[in-house]
Order: sequence, then C-alpha cells, then structure tokens
Amino acid sequence: MEFSHILHTDVVDCYGSLYTHSISWAIHGLKESKEKKGKDSLLGNKLDAHIQASRYGQTNGISQGSVLMDFIAEIVLGYVDEQINLILGKPTNFRILRYRDDYRIFANSDDRVEEILKVVSVQLMLVGMKLGVSKTLLSRNVVEASIKPDKLAGIDLQDLGDASAKTMQKQLLRLHSFGQRFPNSGALRRLVGEFHTNISNQKETPDDLEVQVAIATDIGFVSPSTFPAVAGILSHLISLASTEEKPRLWNKVRNKMKRVPYNGYLEIWLQRVIQPRVIGIPFASEEPICKIVNGESLDLWENGWIASDGLKDALSTSKIIVKSVSDTEEVIQPEEVELFKQKAWAY
Repeated sequence: MEFSHILHTDVVDCYGSLYTHSISWAIHGLKESKEKKGKDSLLGNKLDAHIQASRYGQTNGISQGSVLMDFIAEIVLGYVDEQINLILGKPTNFRILRYRDDYRIFANSDDRVEEILKVVSVQLMLVGMKLGVSKTLLSRNVVEASIKPDKLAGIDLQDLGDASAKTMQKQLLRLHSFGQRFPNSGALRRLVGEFHTNISNQKETPDDLEVQVAIATDIGFVSPSTFPAVAGILSHLISLASTEEKPRLWNKVRNKMKRVPYNGYLEIWLQRVIQPRVIGIPFASEEPICKIVNGESLDLWENGWIASDGLKDALSTSKIIVKSVSDTEEVIQPEEVELFKQKAWAY
C-alpha cells in the first residue's frame, strides 16, 4: 500500500558466476580477508580453496544441486544485502525483497527504482554476479506484478473446478494448455499433482483411454519436472486397460520419453511403472540407478580415491535395494509421489 512501482529482476547464472573469494569476504569481512588472503586460519579461505579444487582451480562458480552450496550462496548474497543497506541507508521510501537470486524492488517513482537497481547491480558485480536484463521488468501495478504469471494463471485454472471441464480428457487438455504456456512451473507441478489425486477415484475404463494417455505423456514430455505425478497418472490410466493393451501403451510412453535429453530421472520413474510383474515388460536402461535395481553391481560415485574399506563398504549400492521392482504395486498412489516433498528435508 505504500508503493506505486515494483521492479522484478534476478541474477543470471547465480551459482555459476559467484566469485569464490567473496565467500571469505562474507564470513570475515573484506578487510580481514584481504589481510589474510590465502591463509588457512580463515574458514572462508578453506571453503574457497576446497570449492576451487572441485572446479579445476576456477575462482568463479560453485556447484549446483547441493543444500550446502545453497547455504554458501545465501551467505554471499546476504553479504551483498548488507553492502546494499550500507549504501542506501534506512529504507524509508523503498523496500527490497530478495528470495535467493530473485529481487523485488518497491518505490514510488521510476527514478528511485532505477537508482536502487544500479546499487544492487554494482554490489552484485563485486561478487561476480550480474542481473538479467531480459528478466528486469518495471510495473506500476504493485499487487498484480508481485505475483508470478504462472501462479495467477494457476489460480484461475484451479478456480474453474470441474464445472467447465467435466470429462477427464477436457481436464487433461486444460493442464496440457497450461503446460505449454508455463512449462516446468511450480503451479503446473501442483496442478498435475492435484489431478493425480483426483483421477485415482476413476474406476471405469474410459472410451478415450489412449487419448488420455497421449495427453498426459505429452505434459511430462514438455515439462519433465512434472513426471513423477504424470507417471502416477499414467500408471492409473493404463491399469484400466486390458492385459493385452498394457504393454503396447507402456511401450508407446517409453518410446516418446526416450526423446527427452538427459532423461535419467525420467528413466527411474519409468522403471517404477513399467517393470512391476503385472505389466511384465523388461526394462533395460543406461541409467546407473536403473541398472542397480535390475541387479547389476556398479558404483554410483567415483570411489577410487577412498582408502578406507569400511567407507567403501558403507557406500555399496547393493544396500539401497530393499525390494524387487517387479514386486511393486502397478499403480502409483499420490502418497508415493508426495513422500518426496514431505521428506525432502531428510535427503
């Protein structure tokens, strides 16, 4: 209510561009880090050295996908926040909200927003980062512009309910259309997950079963991040087919999903839904985890540098198999997909 302008911006390749020396600046301050540059007495220098060693000596970039690296990136971005606060002073006529590498700047004039954006940009550049010009957008509708377009569209789609799409095919087509506009979005993942829960109650085989399978598969093809829930939807739909039809439909799904590049994650879920005994299709894959599930003995990680036999034994992949995949249930229940969200903190 206090502001009339909002500017969206975010950091381009945040993790890949982070200047590793800035980790020490963030922990110990710029002055002490400069005075003790390269000395192991500083935790920041140790972290800097280890990260460089993992990236062939490069001083730009940290790895992605690790909670530890998320924490280190947040330390550096928090340091940038402090520097911005020192320059701009008390926020009497502006606010800056940051979530990870995404910024929202609130003010009451174009000029003030631009001034703040310049300060943010300069401070980020000092730690190796830069803002994305193509994703920097200014708006004078503070409420609407505060919400991501996919979230607004998702709310609209959710509020339509089943009234305007009474058949499963029409509901799937709505999700498919939404996925074309907002692929891999959080809103799409939520909506597909909700559809998975709803379709679990369908008990009769629909006349357009193969059409529904085709639409659901294409949603996963365009937005691979939705595939766990899509796999659940497909497992339910194809379970309604005749015993003779099931292998044919699953082979069509498998052949389509093979065209997705770097699809190891999809292969794991496909193995889960294709290899149960009731389906009866052998599942060959080059994905290491799929090979381990099929009884092969191989290392998931490079263990050659480990000297301790006990540690190597602890990392043995044979211990992660607790049940034959052929003994699993044919249909993925919503709880099985939700498990990974509920227990995400533990992984």
